[in-house]
Amino acid sequence: MGMTLPDFSMKIRVYYEDTDAGGVVFYANYLKFAERARTEMLRETGYSHTGLAAAHDFYFVVRHCSIDYHAPARLDDLLDVSVRVVAVGGASMEMAQDIWRDGHLLARLDVKLACVGKNGRPVRIPAALRHGMESGKAHES
Repeated sequence: MGMTLPDFSMKIRVYYEDTDAGGVVFYANYLKFAERARTEMLRETGYSHTGLAAAHDFYFVVRHCSIDYHAPARLDDLLDVSVRVVAVGGASMEMAQDIWRDGHLLARLDVKLACVGKNGRPVRIPAALRHGMESGKAHES
């Protein structure tokens, strides 16, 4: 299930609220940065979480996430948060995400998303979205 969607990247500034008392980004906030990048990548393909929920009655939920921390981000850093779609299945997606500062890798995440209905049970990703994630050219209908 290879992907041709180019890597998506966005800049995120580290604010005071993101850090601990020592000015270092609190470890759980890397999850928030990664979520923001995945959401913006979805928007780039022409979709939004609210639009998908309204039109197709499903949500993406994180099924699994692993993070390897390489170096700390600090107050006022400007981070590059990237998303690469690794695989798209019938009711799931796998993404690789990196968080960089000035060309130095800070954290690497492997994320598995499940597509679920309101009842929490898996549902198929709509064909147009699946195709769009594979081609990088999705548009919300």
